[in-house]
Amino acid sequence: MRDILPADKARRERVLSVIRERYRAHGFDEIETPVVEEYARLHAGIGGDNEKLAYNVLRRGLDADAIRAAADDPAALSDLGLRYDLTVPLARFYASNRAQLPAIFRSIQIGAVWRAERPQKGRYRQFVQCDIDIMGDDSSRAEAELMVASLDAVDALGLDGATVRINDRRVLDWMLESFGFGADERPGVLITIDKLDKIGPDGVAAELRERAVTPGAVDAFEAFLRRPQTREYLPYGEAQIRKALPADAPDEIVDHLVGIGEAVAVGRASEATDAAGIPLVFDPFLVRGMGYYTGTIFELAHPSVSYSLGGGGRYDGMIGRFLGQQVPAVGFSLGFERLVDLVTAGGDDREEAIVLVHDADVPVAELLAHKTALIAEGARVRLERRTKNLKALLERASADGFTSFATVSAGAASLERKPLA
Repeated sequence: MRDILPADKARRERVLSVIRERYRAHGFDEIETPVVEEYARLHAGIGGDNEKLAYNVLRRGLDADAIRAAADDPAALSDLGLRYDLTVPLARFYASNRAQLPAIFRSIQIGAVWRAERPQKGRYRQFVQCDIDIMGDDSSRAEAELMVASLDAVDALGLDGATVRINDRRVLDWMLESFGFGADERPGVLITIDKLDKIGPDGVAAELRERAVTPGAVDAFEAFLRRPQTREYLPYGEAQIRKALPADAPDEIVDHLVGIGEAVAVGRASEATDAAGIPLVFDPFLVRGMGYYTGTIFELAHPSVSYSLGGGGRYDGMIGRFLGQQVPAVGFSLGFERLVDLVTAGGDDREEAIVLVHDADVPVAELLAHKTALIAEGARVRLERRTKNLKALLERASADGFTSFATVSAGAASLERKPLA
């Protein structure tokens, strides 16, 4: 968890304002949910490893004896917890407020979440997520809308060239079944497959054998990884998808993925005039660890970094746990902290911000008159008493986002503005 200094806070707010503006332009409406949720909801077995990282809130009124008696039962010690993502709260929100929402609801949710992570570069215990979700639409249009809006937001931040890696959990399940992995083996197998980029085919095969899963299935999977492949470029579409999968992949799922690409191509018409320009890449080994995904899954990639800048997927089964009936849902989350690190500081669209450096004898009324006049012109204004080290004062103002300064003497009728280098 971190303190955010003024210049960094201003930069973060500029990035957030761009994201909000682009998402609203695509028809999404912003909501807000509490930072705490019921313990049982946060630990319902749908949050994957994030459930283990949740911060729990001690029940009120427990004395020392009650705490000792419940020491081995977290559910008896806690009835609330800090949210570890925004998707679980959104599902509860939708179930609670459905009568007041449209049949197809497009939401924006931006806020802090908390996980008891091991802190490292780019990974924090408190961080901001920027989510958009569509509930009530089971068609490929929903995925396409999310991808087009998210790519638009990233473009608006100056990070053009982003692509979306896409897969489907149903494809993964079918593929593992075709290799011969049993249903009870597949969750563990997916954990290993998710490491393919880090440990390679040899490492994946070795770890699968250490898991003592069906040997013949491991052999079949390893042979698939090592199959001879031609190197011709295939744009996103049916040919690319089928080439990346074993033979006889289910037509229904392939058609769904192809449909997403066709819709994204239309939505990105100014950037992609043909199939070759669709900013999607099919990745049959994209896993994503959240247990609530039921269909399409995706991650945002940018050529400047090796890690993802966001991701999401379809979670058609989650809302039904709270509502009692199934509602299709799909979401996309931008990795705000990672985006902020990539977005260049400053920008030509910054507001005018001026520091008035005044002598000690300038009457307060004069200072406020100058300040009020500049604010009326649309400027941001700060008053600073002149110091011996004027250079240090101005450097600090520049670091805080101020663009110009003026010196103020008693009785001055006008001010000469000078740019801050």
